[in-house]
Formats: sequence, C-alpha cells, structure tokens
Amino acid sequence: MLNILKVGVLSTILAAGIFNYSAIPDEGMFPLSELSRAGLKKAGLKISEKDIYNPGKVGLVDALVQVSGCSGSFVSPNGLIITNHHCAFSAVQLASTPQHNYLENGFVANSMEQEIEAKGLTIRITDSYEDVSNQVLDAVATITDPIERIDMINKKRAELAKQAEEQDPTIKAEVSEMFIGKSYVLFRYKTIEDVRLVYIPRQDIGEFGGETDNWVWPRHTGDFSFLRAYVSPEGKSAKYAKENVPYKPKKHLKINPKGVNENDFVFILGYPGRTFRHRPSQYLEYQQKFLLPYTSTLYDFQNQQMHNAGKDDKATELALATRIKRNANVMKNYRGKLKGLHNIGLVESKKKEDAELANFINNNPELKKQYGTLMQDIDKHYQIVFQDAEKELWYNNIYSGIRTLQAARLANGFKDALMKENNASKRKELFNNNVANFQKQLAAIHEGFNLQVDENIANQMFAQAVQLKDGNKLPFVEKHNLKTADQAGKFITNAIKSSTLNNQEKFNATVLKSAEAFFAYDDDLMKFQRDLQAEITPFAAELKRRDGTLNKLMADYVAVKEKFQSKNFIPDANSTLRLTFGNIKGYSPVDATYMEPFTTVRGLIEKGNSGDPEFQYPAAIKENWLSKNFGNYFQKNLNDVPVNILYNMDTTGGNSGSPIMNAYGELIGVNFDRAYDATINDFAWNEAYSRSIGVDIRYVLWIADKIDNAQYVIKELGV
Repeated sequence: MLNILKVGVLSTILAAGIFNYSAIPDEGMFPLSELSRAGLKKAGLKISEKDIYNPGKVGLVDALVQVSGCSGSFVSPNGLIITNHHCAFSAVQLASTPQHNYLENGFVANSMEQEIEAKGLTIRITDSYEDVSNQVLDAVATITDPIERIDMINKKRAELAKQAEEQDPTIKAEVSEMFIGKSYVLFRYKTIEDVRLVYIPRQDIGEFGGETDNWVWPRHTGDFSFLRAYVSPEGKSAKYAKENVPYKPKKHLKINPKGVNENDFVFILGYPGRTFRHRPSQYLEYQQKFLLPYTSTLYDFQNQQMHNAGKDDKATELALATRIKRNANVMKNYRGKLKGLHNIGLVESKKKEDAELANFINNNPELKKQYGTLMQDIDKHYQIVFQDAEKELWYNNIYSGIRTLQAARLANGFKDALMKENNASKRKELFNNNVANFQKQLAAIHEGFNLQVDENIANQMFAQAVQLKDGNKLPFVEKHNLKTADQAGKFITNAIKSSTLNNQEKFNATVLKSAEAFFAYDDDLMKFQRDLQAEITPFAAELKRRDGTLNKLMADYVAVKEKFQSKNFIPDANSTLRLTFGNIKGYSPVDATYMEPFTTVRGLIEKGNSGDPEFQYPAAIKENWLSKNFGNYFQKNLNDVPVNILYNMDTTGGNSGSPIMNAYGELIGVNFDRAYDATINDFAWNEAYSRSIGVDIRYVLWIADKIDNAQYVIKELGV
C-alpha cells in the first residue's frame, strides 16, 4: 500500500511523518512531516500546529506557492499573490519597452482587466507527496558500476514521476532527492501557467540600494510585488487567455497591518533552493579554491561588459537587465560565502570533524567492516575532481556566457535531429513542422543578446582557455594551434562576427526560409561548436561516472555520520516545501557593533542624501514622511514607518518571496535576502551570524496606499 500524503487532505495515519528524522538540529528547514518535532509551540507559536499543516483539512501550507524559482503566497480568495519584486523582475522586463518602462516606473492595475501577462512566470502548488526511497534504491541494489547506478536512479525517478502524471493528468510530478543516494520523495504539483502582473513598485523602491545594498544590513528595499493566478473557466491550468478567470485557492493568508516587534516569534513557509550542509570537507575545499572565486570573477567581467553596452542605450539596458541582476546576485553571494569560509575556518573545522568520524569508524569493528575505506574513497574522489576543476568550470560556463555559441548548439542540434531521417521528403516535412518551435527557442536566446557583449565575453574566456595547463588543457586549443591569448580571442570573435546566427532576423529570413537553405548552411561558429561538443561529450561521461560514485559515497557518509552523532539529520534544502522559525532579532556582525532588527523611512532618506544614484527614491516618500502622513502603518517605538526587518530564521535562495508570519499565522512581511555574513548559510548555519531580511508589511501597505495609490490592491487585501 502506498503511503500517500495529501497537502490539505492528508492521511491522518501518516501525520507523524514519512521521513523518520528523529532529532532536531539547532538549524532547520523542516519538511511538513516534521512540524510536530520542531518545537513550534515551545518557541512561541500561538495557533495549533495543525493550523499550519492539517491532516484531513486545509492549512496555511495551502496558501503557499512556488513562483518559478521563488516562493510566494495567496493573500486573497481571488488568486492574488504577494512575492518579491526581484522574483517578478524578468516578467516586468519582458513587458517593458522604452515607451512603457514598467521596470523603471512600476505598474499599478486598477482592475482585473488592466492586469497584464507575466511572461515566463509559472505557479506551482504542492498537492501531495510520498516516500519512494525503496522503489528507487531497490532498482540499484545490485548495480556497482557508477554510471549505470546514476542512470538507473534517474530513470527510476523519471518513471515514478511519469506514472504519477498518468494517474492524475492534472498534476506535474517530480521525484526529489532528500539525501544523496539515500532517500527520495515523489512530489505532486498543481501548475498554473497564466500569471499576471497586478502591482509592481517602481525600480527605485523595489530595487532601492541596488547592488550596493544587496546582501547587506541595514537595508531599505521595497522588494515586493503582486501577481494573480488565472485558470480556464473550467478551473483547469491554461495558457494566457482573456477568457481565463482568477484562481480560487483553498487558503489565503490574512495580513496583519500592525506588524511585529523585536523578539517576536515568527515563521516562514517556502521553497528553499539548495543547501550543502551534509558534505565532507573536500566539497567545501572545492568551493573555496575553485567554484566560488572562478564564478564570481567571471560574472563580474560579464556584468562590466553588459553595463558598458547599455549605458547609452535604453533598449539594450532593458534587454540585458535580467542577466545583469542574476549575475550580480550570484557574484555577491559567492564572495560572501568566500568571506564566511575564511572567517570561520569552515574547511578546517570540517576536516577535524571528518577525522573524528574516521576514528569512530575504525574503532567499531562492525562499522569498519562496512565503511572502513569510506573516508579514503571520498578523498580519492575529490582529488580527481581537483585535478581538472578548471576545465570543468570552463566547460560549464562557456554556453551560458556566449549566446551565439548557444545558438550554434541549437542550430546544430536541430540539424542533427532532422538528418536522422534518411528520406529527403520526410526530412523536409520534419523541418516545416518544427521550424516555428526552433525559431521560438532561438528568440529566447536572443532576448538577452548583444553582439559586442558576446564578443567581449568570448574573447576573455578563450584567452583563459590558452592558459589552462596539465589536466585542465582543452583539446581544441591544440587542434586549432592557438598559442596566445590574443590569437585565441581573435579565433572566436571572428567566428561570431561571420556567423549569421548573430542576427536573428537575418537568420530567419535567409537560412530558415526553406529546408534546403537550412541544410546547406554552415559557418565557422557552428563547425567550432561541433568540435567543442565532441570534446565535452567524453568529459561529461566522466563527470557522470563521478556523480555515480559520489551518490553511493554520500549515502554511506550520511548514514554513518548519523550513527556518529546519534541523531538523524534534517535533509538539505532541495526546492521542496519547508518551514523555518525564529525571532525578530538583531545581531553583532563585528566587534563593538549591534545591528537593530528594524530600518525606517528616515534611514532610507538619509541614504538618499548621499547622492549615490542607487539610493534615489520617489519624491513622494520624503513629502509624505515630512508631513507625517503615516496612516495606520506607524510603529510608535520607532517613531516611523518600518521598512525592513531582520530575523534569525534559516533561509536560502528559493525562500525569496516567502511569507513571514507571526505567532498567529498572519502575514507580517515578505522574505527577500540574507545579511552578508549569512551567505555562508548554504554550508553552515549559526544563530550568532545567520540573519535573513524581509520587507515589513507596513512598508508594503504604506507604499501601496500613500505613494502609488494602489487602492485596488489595498481593498482586495482587506486592510
């Protein structure tokens, strides 16, 4: 019999949990099944835990949504969703033009008819889940080859998801790995494809502080936005259409306009992305030596090129805005992680912890028999990883950085697929039937494309390629006899310049005008991409072999470490629905300082006085503040409207847009960031320095009411 749990209609017999995590760590992103063990009532929760997650009935979890890679929550019975400004950013960018620049000027709908399509955004709602660990692991019980093992695990996960979707065509299914190689859970999601922009604050509110303030406290950013979910008149998921109607959620959150005070209990529900806390020291060493410095340096260079391209051209600036924002966010996050790794000496402390684990194994004959070579095998695995880490990073970033190379890969892939058909007339028919979809994919690549940016990034990466030595050497460098950085740069930039793929309109008109023209077309960029893919393919196979090896090693590592520490761990975050809780609380990031947990409009204005363009704000904010037009959003002990709040909850990427709730389950803010010292959270959490940042609901309401006159939204929120 399957152990199926329904979110909102959950089997009472399984309320104790299917994941069997017996002990609660100091930090925690708790799966729904573990809420009864989290100590919520003792921590300060005033409502019943069943009001959050209620077997057999609707709970607060039913108000939670995943907004593409972010979180969000329903705040009205008519499908109104609150999330972050940066979560809606890409959709606002796509809706913006130089004539209607919603990114810069914001967007306020005054009726449902005025709401506009949020292109690229989808909504997912967790419907149910079940433990499928036995089905997955039984499939690999007799497999020892690493590649076969990882292939079979992925195949079984796909099979289980497909079976679930066949059983219920209204859902999308996904098997998530809770612990590497150890436990797997099948999640079923309801998907909503028609999402619309309702209210987006201006850029100088939603992005106030820009990259200067990103990952920084004190913060004064109005990082919020309102969307609406729509479905077909029959209540089914449907693509954008005028006749669609607002979605009716099972549950929506009540907003408390009175907010919170310092030390108040708060909790968050959301979809945290990825954490890596149950990894050995060598994993952190790889992050510190290779991935974090390489990626942050590369993204810094890419952003410099994109800023230069857009500084005198508004259309180019808009086209590149999302790429810049994503790069900048990752770049600062990675640099924060590097700072944290060095400051707390995490690699060294992990090495000590792993050495103690090795002693524990060796001193127990039964464990030594089962895990005797585990720690040596882990070290051997990572020594291989370290030997060609630079090559792997170069391969991993070459396509994401160079859009024309992406286009060449797409064109070659399309051509290869067509050429598998030997019959010429059928091949032509296949081209005609699929060319429109190919053009759509090509258009997506060109959305964030600028030729000069592409050439500059390509020049930089190929100059680096020539300098790679020993196990990191790239075969194409020798094949094309590239001796110097200048020679390598010219090689790729000439290929990009001469390719028709650098101009989508021209490519569509000349190359895609007929099957014959497409089959006949080739250029130096497409030829190079085929060569590149030929050398990446065997390396990718080697990486898959390593993944298969690591899959088994990490399963054993977690299993024996749980014995060593006499507790079962909460699984790392993996974009599944979790809860975390804590208090509104400041902290001391360095000696002789204390960061208060609230910022105010006064602080925002003070930043604006610096003259820094990133601290510009609408004049109406100062006008209303000077006239003390605070409405009901004033906090007496602050003598001001609170803007952002600080708390010691355990969050990571993916928690952006998560609702912050008080002890009564009422929405009092929206999570959007972490303090710089807390970027290390993905590897290790500590109450002393792990702080997350949210926008206070009182600031959201004050901006909506007094600055943007978004009365349509205010009325629907019922405040």
